[in-house]
Amino acid sequence: MRKGKLTVVGAGPGDVDLITLKGIKALQRADVVLYDALVSTELLEYATNAEKIFVGKRKGCYAYQQEQINDLIVERATHGLQVVRLKGGDPFVFGRGAEEMEYVSGYGIDVAVVPGISSSVSVPASQNIPVTKRGTAESFWVITGTTKEHKLSTDVALAAKSNATVIILMGMSKLGEIMELFKREGKENIPVAIIQNGTTENEKIGVSTVASIEDKAREQQLSNPAIIIIGEVVNHRQKLLDIQNEYQNQGKELLEKI
Repeated sequence: MRKGKLTVVGAGPGDVDLITLKGIKALQRADVVLYDALVSTELLEYATNAEKIFVGKRKGCYAYQQEQINDLIVERATHGLQVVRLKGGDPFVFGRGAEEMEYVSGYGIDVAVVPGISSSVSVPASQNIPVTKRGTAESFWVITGTTKEHKLSTDVALAAKSNATVIILMGMSKLGEIMELFKREGKENIPVAIIQNGTTENEKIGVSTVASIEDKAREQQLSNPAIIIIGEVVNHRQKLLDIQNEYQNQGKELLEKI
């Protein structure tokens, strides 16, 4: 009998072109694909011979509870099927990939992971925001904004004390609390960017400071799924635009002289 297997695959931040070649190959071999809400359904076209099952969460509504997802994987894999668990971003960055692999391994099922491009660094990069920059930021924190108890992670308060870039995922519902922690550290003027639906055609961005980012978020109607980036590196985006505009203006002046 053919032996089943679970392969946990990172789909990347949203743009279908940002999945890895190894991830595509896993989809092409799949008999079953269990995919999340933040995964582009275009990627399912690579899984030509697979059963596709949506197991994601949308606006607090679960298609399946985590225990049911675990059982689905075990049921299909024990029948000798190649199961792909397709997750947004990287499955080991707040993606429960490790938990699912542990559970399935307990049934003697082979497991593997295909890393994905994490939204925590790629979404800021897509808007020309580096998470580190020489002379500006020597490190970065990636923190979940909401724990499994639906509370703000205590790590945010620690991060607010540092000079690092702070990247918060799933934190829009706690935006006010997060900014308050930075204000307590005297960082009202630190730049902040919020990027919603990063790397997709529906992408939106708001840029402001710790003191006024809540107003900007309301003004631009920014909400989840979004990434919050806090740090001086956010200014690189505007600096790059200024350099490009200056270069274009200089070019126009030269043409006018000619």
